Amino acid sequence: MPLNLGIYLYDNAEVLDFAGPFEVFSTANRLAAEPVFNVFLVGETGATIHARGGFQVNPTYGFSDHPAIDVLIVVGGVHICELSKPRVLRWVAGVAAQARLVASVCTGAFILAKAGVLQQETVTTHWEDIADLRRDFPALDVQENVHWVDQGRIVTSAGISAGIGMSLHMVGRLAGRELAERTARQMEFDWQPL
Repeated sequence: MPLNLGIYLYDNAEVLDFAGPFEVFSTANRLAAEPVFNVFLVGETGATIHARGGFQVNPTYGFSDHPAIDVLIVVGGVHICELSKPRVLRWVAGVAAQARLVASVCTGAFILAKAGVLQQETVTTHWEDIADLRRDFPALDVQENVHWVDQGRIVTSAGISAGIGMSLHMVGRLAGRELAERTARQMEFDWQPL
């Protein structure tokens, strides 16, 4: 049975933060003998999201109607408003507690940290936001000059395109290195595994 992989996005999310992982996991599905992932987008209400640059996207689900999520990815972008939304933070914490694997792209790490999902882990984020993540969440061990950090149940990536590499890494963990390599080749992505 495919793993339910939910990607949480919001207004002013960075487009490649969600589109890159979506492409990785959907491409892996096309290449696998049978689907490995049921990939979908989740927004707070399910209404149209206005991502960076005016890119409009319709999430498959809102908080109230999505299936159980086995793998949660929280994306980055202009994330500040999300940090002050109790409903969002409760949802992220609740889904993360039940998920098999939780990941963030870019500044999605701030949302995971504010929701209490990240507490003392080794993590990363976009190079421009490393100082702020260290300041706001001093218990985290924030790494720089890395594309992603795997802490077992939690994986965080640096900014934007780094989410593609992290997602390929996750495909490797969840469905095998061979499928991850074929997916990278299909996408013509120069993937450098850890």
